[in-house]
Amino acid sequence: MAMGKKRARQESMWVMPTRSPGHPFYEKLNGLLEAAAFDDAVEKLCAPHYARDGARGGTSTPPGVYFRMLLIGYFEGIESERGIEWRCADSLSLKEFLGLEGHQRVPDHSSLSRTRKRLPGEVFDKVFQLVLALVETKGLLKGKVSGVDSTYLRADASMKAIVRTKTGEEYREYVLRLARESGIVEPTIEEAVRLDRRRKGKKTSNADWKSSTDPDARIAHLKDGRTRLAYKPEHVVDLETGAIVSANVFPANESDASTMKTSLEKARKNIAVAKASGGDEQSGSDHDDEPPPGVAQSEGWPRDVKMEVVADKGYHKAELLSDLKDPGFRTYIPERKQAGRRHWQDKGGKKTARAVYENRARVSRKKSKALQRRRGELVERPFAHICETGSHRRTRLRGIANMTKRYMIQVAAANLGLIMRTLYRWGTPRGLADARRWLLLALSAAWATLCGLFRADPDPVLSRILLPLPAGRPTAVSTGC
Repeated sequence: MAMGKKRARQESMWVMPTRSPGHPFYEKLNGLLEAAAFDDAVEKLCAPHYARDGARGGTSTPPGVYFRMLLIGYFEGIESERGIEWRCADSLSLKEFLGLEGHQRVPDHSSLSRTRKRLPGEVFDKVFQLVLALVETKGLLKGKVSGVDSTYLRADASMKAIVRTKTGEEYREYVLRLARESGIVEPTIEEAVRLDRRRKGKKTSNADWKSSTDPDARIAHLKDGRTRLAYKPEHVVDLETGAIVSANVFPANESDASTMKTSLEKARKNIAVAKASGGDEQSGSDHDDEPPPGVAQSEGWPRDVKMEVVADKGYHKAELLSDLKDPGFRTYIPERKQAGRRHWQDKGGKKTARAVYENRARVSRKKSKALQRRRGELVERPFAHICETGSHRRTRLRGIANMTKRYMIQVAAANLGLIMRTLYRWGTPRGLADARRWLLLALSAAWATLCGLFRADPDPVLSRILLPLPAGRPTAVSTGC
């Protein structure tokens, strides 16, 4: 299948009876993406994964349209690809944002699914880096102080569909077998479940159970005590600007200390690529055939540049602090209170002890407390934007590869929202609507107060300009003075 491309719009002979005035948010966002040549860059990234032009078969959905539809999923708060298709087909302003005319069909949700399966995860990483380079050109990427935190995403799988890892038994078959082994001749499912609740040593372990519908999902205990199948996304956020410089999706049973180094190394590479691409874009040069400076290294970041890392107690581990010291990370991670003396013989010796004591000294300073307050603000906020406002807490895809692809574009959309919020004071269409509503209420209140003043002390000149107020009309919030 050949790749569809964005082409210059040609005026159609079909005349629409009505035309959408366009949504101001998407008009500004479209101007931002067109100035960065977003569609051309995405087509260039996706070209190796499609057939050559003129090959047999039809053309696919243009990659620019595909990624724009995923961006719409974040800005409109839609979790499923089918819902994104319905929303785009129902809105003329969204069709205009996609570059489609009113009579053209929006790509089907099955086309979105096929495009996602066709493109590898590296393409989605590069699209994220493309947006991060746009963040760099707007001066919103520093890369010196980073905050790390993780949350959970509910998998599209039910706990009722888990099976035993060794035998393949479903939960229903498993509890019935336990009931028969306990002496019940013909147990019912209610009796078996009741017996299982009272069973000593009962636990639902990932070593014993797995999902039959989503094998990559892992059993996780949420903060409210519930047990669900989930994934663990982890963010690395620039604490000077709030931009997300790295996002990874891990199995839910992996600890924070085991995934932090991977996220930080990826953040370094993303920052190096974004700064190199942003510098080339600002200077107007084109070095597509040459690797950007610093990216040829394994981490993509000069070793002599220190990156300060701020995290909570869940990330404190002696071996991790020792591993992060050599690559040039300066950690500010508080440690849990432990009774007794620490022993370092089995944890790396003096090198690990030195890293722990240096981190402890940094945490006790005023700077660390200020960074922790900033981490609580700027790291938690993107999770609320992506998972709650962006409706991505419950995923509709299965498999960690599919999850990562969709989540990377969700995070890229959050970075675009940061740019829009910095430039225009609103980062989503809903934020623009709320800002307009509050402005209208403020103007209405001011106008009502002004009318009340003139009613109490009428002026002969202004009385001919202002409309007379009806008797007994309230003056609190009124628009018809």
